[in-house]
Amino acid sequence: MDGDWDEVARIPFPPPGVHALPTQVTTMTFDTSQELLWAGNEYGRVTSFLGTELQRYSTFKAHQAADGPVRQILTNDKGVVTLGAKDVHMASRRGPTMWHIRHDDMKDLKCMSFTSKGTAEIIAAGLQNSMFVIDLIKGEVVKQVRTDHQYLIMKRGRYICAATRDGSVHLLDPITFAIVKTWNAHSALINDMDAQHDFIVTCGYSLRQGQNYMLDPFLNVFDIKKMTSMPPIPFPAGAAYVRMHPRMLTTSIVVSQSGQMHVVDLMNPNTSNVRQANVLSYLSMFEIAPSGEAMALTDAECYIHLWGSPSKLHFVDLPTPMEFATTEDAIQPIEWTPETPFNSIGLPYYRETLASAWPELISDVGAPPVKFDPQFLASLKSADFGLYGRNTRGLRRNQFEDTRSSNKSANSGLKAPKFLSEKARDFAKSDSLTSAEKADELSNPFAELEIESRKSEFPMMYRNVEIKYSKFGVDDFDFGFYNTTRYSGLEIHISNSYANSLLQIMHFTPLIRNLALQHAATACVSEVCLLCELGFLFDMLQKAEGSICQATNMLKTLSSHPQAAPLGLLEEDTHGSSLNVMLQGLTRFLLERIAGDYKSMAPASSLMDQVLATKATSSIRCMNCRSEYTRPGSTYVNDLLYPPLKAPGRNNKIPRTTFSQILKSSVERETTSKGWCGRCQRYQTIATRKTIHSVPDVLMLNTAITSSDHRMLWSTPGWLPEEIGIIVEQGQFFCYEGEDLKLHLQRGIHNITVYSLIGMAINIESGQTQKPHLVAMVNVAHAEPNPPGQSQWHLFNDFLVRSVSSEEALSFNNSWKVPSVVTFQVKNANNKIDNSWKNNIDTSLLYQDFNPSSRTENKTYKLLDPVTERPGPSTIIALDTEFVAVRQPEIEMNSDGERETIRPIVYALARASVVRGQGEFEGVPFIDDYISIREPIVDYLTSYSGITEDDLNPHTTKHSLLPLKVAYKKLWILLNLGCKFLGHGLKQDFRVINIHVPKAQIIDTIDLFFLKSRLRKLSLAFLAWYLLKEDIQMETHDSIEDSRTALQLYRKYLEFKDAGILDAMLQDIYRAGRDVNFKPPRRDGVLDVPRSETPPPLPVENGTTPTPTPGPPSTPARGRGFGSGVSWTPGKGSPMR
Repeated sequence: MDGDWDEVARIPFPPPGVHALPTQVTTMTFDTSQELLWAGNEYGRVTSFLGTELQRYSTFKAHQAADGPVRQILTNDKGVVTLGAKDVHMASRRGPTMWHIRHDDMKDLKCMSFTSKGTAEIIAAGLQNSMFVIDLIKGEVVKQVRTDHQYLIMKRGRYICAATRDGSVHLLDPITFAIVKTWNAHSALINDMDAQHDFIVTCGYSLRQGQNYMLDPFLNVFDIKKMTSMPPIPFPAGAAYVRMHPRMLTTSIVVSQSGQMHVVDLMNPNTSNVRQANVLSYLSMFEIAPSGEAMALTDAECYIHLWGSPSKLHFVDLPTPMEFATTEDAIQPIEWTPETPFNSIGLPYYRETLASAWPELISDVGAPPVKFDPQFLASLKSADFGLYGRNTRGLRRNQFEDTRSSNKSANSGLKAPKFLSEKARDFAKSDSLTSAEKADELSNPFAELEIESRKSEFPMMYRNVEIKYSKFGVDDFDFGFYNTTRYSGLEIHISNSYANSLLQIMHFTPLIRNLALQHAATACVSEVCLLCELGFLFDMLQKAEGSICQATNMLKTLSSHPQAAPLGLLEEDTHGSSLNVMLQGLTRFLLERIAGDYKSMAPASSLMDQVLATKATSSIRCMNCRSEYTRPGSTYVNDLLYPPLKAPGRNNKIPRTTFSQILKSSVERETTSKGWCGRCQRYQTIATRKTIHSVPDVLMLNTAITSSDHRMLWSTPGWLPEEIGIIVEQGQFFCYEGEDLKLHLQRGIHNITVYSLIGMAINIESGQTQKPHLVAMVNVAHAEPNPPGQSQWHLFNDFLVRSVSSEEALSFNNSWKVPSVVTFQVKNANNKIDNSWKNNIDTSLLYQDFNPSSRTENKTYKLLDPVTERPGPSTIIALDTEFVAVRQPEIEMNSDGERETIRPIVYALARASVVRGQGEFEGVPFIDDYISIREPIVDYLTSYSGITEDDLNPHTTKHSLLPLKVAYKKLWILLNLGCKFLGHGLKQDFRVINIHVPKAQIIDTIDLFFLKSRLRKLSLAFLAWYLLKEDIQMETHDSIEDSRTALQLYRKYLEFKDAGILDAMLQDIYRAGRDVNFKPPRRDGVLDVPRSETPPPLPVENGTTPTPTPGPPSTPARGRGFGSGVSWTPGKGSPMR
């Protein structure tokens, strides 16, 4: 409590009616999300007051007046929960009811508390033999807990602390609600109680002379960690009310009924700060705001007093925006004339209650619909007026059914998402589903689940996510179930995907993203350039806008880098290191490599060092002979260096260690160790210290947590600041945070640079049930082109992405949630997204011939003319690719005898062909690249691709094998030049290429010739047979032939559309396909000649499962002229498309 704390506002509590007498406040609490103070009265009405002036914001009737006062109020991010004697009510902050629960066993409720599920669930108790567990999201009583004890007060700490009517406190398990510990706090009864962090504090009564109740002149304290009582803290004025300070762990504020306030340190009770509230009668209630910067008191004269520091007064640290009613325009005076219409006159305002007024009753809204048994529905007979039949439901005719009670379910666990193919079948027969079943299908429990890092139960959102595979492969998995944001997650079935968290943090660091994309747009074609791969990945994540992505090419390049394996950065050989240590090593390696990659294209530029490098000189001194020498000590990553734990001082208070102090000692790195002294010619004690010359714009920190003391430091609430200020002067490094930072910014004496926290890679230690894994916590607001004005923290648990609060993001748990890598960026660079690279793309790669030795007549492609053929947004190109398998699927039999895919087959790009879609050389390829594949090829898929071992063997191939980087970059350049990609079933092509093409740049003929009502997508061979009168894919699928065929089909589509006959033609196509079972017969009269088979189709995004058009196995190939070759691709109805 600062020295300038005083009463800043005093208002009378509004009476229950216009002519009614004022009433006292029966319960009061500060809002946890907004600048609101909530109070309830004796007649069931709840009122909120806004800001430091306590202006009335909203008021609503929560409980019937006959039921008595409002007993307690709780708030979460959805609304306000109020407790009455016989019911529980939840409303939005504006007042409208969200739900209302009234139960027969609710007889005299007194208190409630949040449970282990955070603010999504409460338990309510009172002077009765049962407690109610209520789901706040559904508004249902999910459990009724029998109890032999009656409770008056409940507070949530490590446990649910419940005060009984006989003066004892029960510590309840927040999951099972069993009594863990009983503490006899007072001899008579408890008047007030609070629980926070490791302590419970109580004020109460004892029976004194003449059997009268008197306030105890002390404060009782219980240590939850040690499960023992602490010595009582004297309070001669009589301790009536007490609250723990929300920011200072061991500080409590005790208030007497006469208004005397003591701020007491529980660990050093001899020091206290005393204040006196100005009240004429006595105080009846006391609350402290979540920020610790405001207090509210109520007195017997029905006044509310607000205390605080006038310069710092606020209720919450990061309030959410307030919603206010729309202001009404002032009514203009009406000029009354005989022609004035009566309907221009408003209705009068009545002070008395009208007969048509809505009664003051709480309506039970939102009850689920009645679920009818399918057998019962099947037994009904149809008539003109509807359905009728025998009543077998056990209810009388027209009898009301209480669906709230009948739909209770004890099991509210998380259901895994269905495969897309299963959803497609469900939607296909959606007429037979009830509305409730459809609602269950569309619900996503992740959208409403709360995350709390400090609770004992391991939160759902941090658990390992796992991809399930159906027979259609990974594309059948519903990734959208885990991510409803516009930020893309990354898949995990790829080797070394532990790096996903670090890649996400770097993506949302604007300076690194800008440099990576600028470098990717240069002419760099190095196969091991990690900076290019980062640029490609960042571009894909931006274009995906929430769709799932894969870091396949990036992680392939990392795996093939010659230095990665010796450093233990690959999952195949971890050298016994944990994922946490591997990620910190990867951070150091990655920053060093991308700095070198940047200099390879811009050797004279120091921009990357300015962004990433801490420039310093290390001074090394022998403590024996005092000889000293210096050497460069620059680094790209700073490992945090923690001081030894200090012993408590005279007042038994451990000195507070701040993040700024840790960072200063880590950067300057003043250490002593044993080392070789050249002058002494022996090992001596060597002291080292860094002289800092400059700090980078992006500060990457490895937390280097190695002990439980380090973990406890990080788990301190609010220990990691969202902003720090750094000063470098005369070789010294200074760091500030919080109030110290504000003070330096106000003074403006030193050249201080402010850094914003971008995000953290966090190690999740799931215990024995799950493997440890890494997640990213990122403030995406700093990477938005337009600053949103407030923090927007998001959790990236691989492909699970969801928004979280700032408090949740910055909270750590020493048992399972520990940070690994922390990233800060200079604040001036926030939201500065540089897209100029799109105008500076080096396109020379498109005009280079990588097979110049071949004769022109033997080439299957003709290069673009750099003068007349410049690709752009109006350019259409036809694409087709071929794949080989580099890993076979892992399949096992489950206990039901069904085959389950553990890991799917993995493809690698073997050939890419791109054909001109317009112009003089329409249909002529300008790219036909065969790719050199580094991984061992387990299956050339010759029967599907036409690729043979000789084609990809450098010693026997007739083609010029290109690195994947070169082939990929050609397509990436065309993508960012705005070209439209045309093909038949391009989805799998893009997946194996590892590129994301926006829908606006895709022309897919498999969708152009598709009727949703038929649930079947047509193969390229069938469409060519029917529309083009051509036979293709007789033996193999030639990529040039397939892309050219798709181009011809697109021209046919435009003809049909321009002529207005598209719908009719589609009907004809499907009618003809049904006649031949969608198998195109040969035109040379040969019957029953099978074509090459293709795998079954993938599910599609619109919820339908297209049936493939099967083709028979191969027959001898026929010549095709220009573009004919031995390679081919899977059929376009297959999942390989």
